[in-house]
Amino acid sequence: MPQLVPFYFLNQLTYGFLLITVLLVLFSQFFLPRILRLYVSRLFISKL
Repeated sequence: MPQLVPFYFLNQLTYGFLLITVLLVLFSQFFLPRILRLYVSRLFISKL
């Protein structure tokens, strides 16, 4: 059904933006601070 093709692409675009937003929030709130904390703790331990 060719009349559904624009809705498919719009749906794909919407879920793509939603997925990118959720991943950005997850990385900025949880994963990146944990990696930074690990790096800083390794830095302090190596300076002792």
